[in-house]
Amino acid sequence: MGAALVPPACNTYATNLLLAAITKNVARDGHADLVVDRASWHMTDKLIVPSNITLVPLPAKCPELNPTENVWQFLRENWLSTRVFKSYDDIIDHCRAAWKKLFNQP
Repeated sequence: MGAALVPPACNTYATNLLLAAITKNVARDGHADLVVDRASWHMTDKLIVPSNITLVPLPAKCPELNPTENVWQFLRENWLSTRVFKSYDDIIDHCRAAWKKLFNQP
């Protein structure tokens, strides 16, 4: 299982939505460690972190350690680059399709 969002902005509200989506995908007796960079919306005390998720902050200024950056690079290289999108909804549709393709990879 997996969870992903394509919000119009990166902020605390979007991060809380993502945490709520992730918690629904954690096994009943499971626990998720979520690696996050030190963006302000990842480090704020305004986050609502479910009890089955632990945020694991990366060291400062180390984007090469962020696994999410590798995922985004893969998505861009394979399904999201060299395109002109017609609208915001078109961007969302392409991101959804790319996520589904990624998630269905063996």
